[in-house]
Amino acid sequence: MNDINWNDYSLETQAIRAGHHRTHEDEHSIPIFTTSSYVFKSAEEAALRFTGQKPGNIYSRFTNPTVSAFQERLALMEKGERCLAFASGMAAIMAVGMGLLRAGDHIVCSRGVFGNTVLMFQNYFGKFGVTTDFVDLTDMAAWASAIKPSTRFLFLETPSNPLTDIADIAALADLAHQHGCLLIVDNCFCTPVLQKPLVLGADIVVHSATKYIDGQGRCVGGAVVANEEIIEKQIYPYLRTGGATMSPFNAWVFLSGLETLAIRMKAHCENAFELAKWLEQQSGIAKVHYPGLSSHAQHELAKHQQSHFGGIVSFELTGGKDHAWRLIDATEMLSITANLGDVKTTITHPATTTHGRLTPEARADAGIKDGLVRVSVGLEDIDDIKKDLSKGL
Repeated sequence: MNDINWNDYSLETQAIRAGHHRTHEDEHSIPIFTTSSYVFKSAEEAALRFTGQKPGNIYSRFTNPTVSAFQERLALMEKGERCLAFASGMAAIMAVGMGLLRAGDHIVCSRGVFGNTVLMFQNYFGKFGVTTDFVDLTDMAAWASAIKPSTRFLFLETPSNPLTDIADIAALADLAHQHGCLLIVDNCFCTPVLQKPLVLGADIVVHSATKYIDGQGRCVGGAVVANEEIIEKQIYPYLRTGGATMSPFNAWVFLSGLETLAIRMKAHCENAFELAKWLEQQSGIAKVHYPGLSSHAQHELAKHQQSHFGGIVSFELTGGKDHAWRLIDATEMLSITANLGDVKTTITHPATTTHGRLTPEARADAGIKDGLVRVSVGLEDIDDIKKDLSKGL
């Protein structure tokens, strides 16, 4: 099993089998290596491992067999050369910034990213002389005009959170490379099951494994996938020094999550599509945002770029915040939480939760209206989800 070339196998098989290097105990399930350190056979071996001249585990802040198994499996599924796991999705984005950026650099970022990503770029990278311009995700001219000689990378989420706007990854990759920049894509909403940004030309993929990769709201974690050079020379040194480490237990949970990711994503997409079509027919709703709908501005692009349309549906209520809060509070089964990607359907009011720390102007620029509600559609019976939402509609 250890000598199999997993590149010859499908994503569904990789998600179940890849990354497991059996120990002398011949275990069938991947074990959790709950150890902080490792024993060396000699002083010489210890020296060779610490200098990188001999492969092997050194210290679980940056080398652990369970975490390595998760990294290997996700890299294969994303069609990337190498993956590094982190303590959270935000820790993964922080690692990319700390690894790539220096004072005076510039970032171009889409407006519709997670609120904390905006705050990280502005409030924390900005403290060290890095500037960020935010542009409309789908406006290629805006991306092009925002690029400067000092631009280090373009950063985006597609589909966006929470409006599910779709960016043309291949076109943005070409644009970035024409200007000597990198393209970084947050693939949290789609996962490698629905979308492979690296195949489309992106240079780096980041994940919040907390979401669909786990799938049951149990653990927090993140990941970065890129080529060997970017990981080894720029991201790994930060992980080794900074210590934003994924725990072995969390890695073990995420490995289990990957095993069922493909069938879960298919079910999420089917439920979300049915819910989006139903919401379009309800009174009091001004607009439904879901890439699977023909009314979605980037519907055709989503059909080309993704294998399915995802599990996130958002919609705008005509009564603004008051109506949105009444709808949310009227639900009985749905979970009122800002997390997403769970088998349990979750519902939230983005303007006062995920994007609540942004200024009103920044929310307006991102299209986050007071009447907007986001639903991460779970795997319950779709009629039960509709019935629960009907209480507030």
